[in-house]
Amino acid sequence: MFKRLFWMGVGVGASFWVRRRVRDTVERYQPQRVSGEVVGAVHRLGDDVRAAVHEGRVAMREREAELRRALPG
Repeated sequence: MFKRLFWMGVGVGASFWVRRRVRDTVERYQPQRVSGEVVGAVHRLGDDVRAAVHEGRVAMREREAELRRALPG
């Protein structure tokens, strides 16, 4: 009798756990959440590109100044 109650409890607990995992997985792949994550990734990529362009321009100006100083004149 106690074995049956034990395994029944284990089964009920497992079913709640599985249901929660499935619900979380479905929510993770809903269109609103996925699109929000994509938008965030695009914004971060844009920030990274802007920072790289800025660093490149600064390095270019510094190198150009070095070359101008090295020219005889």
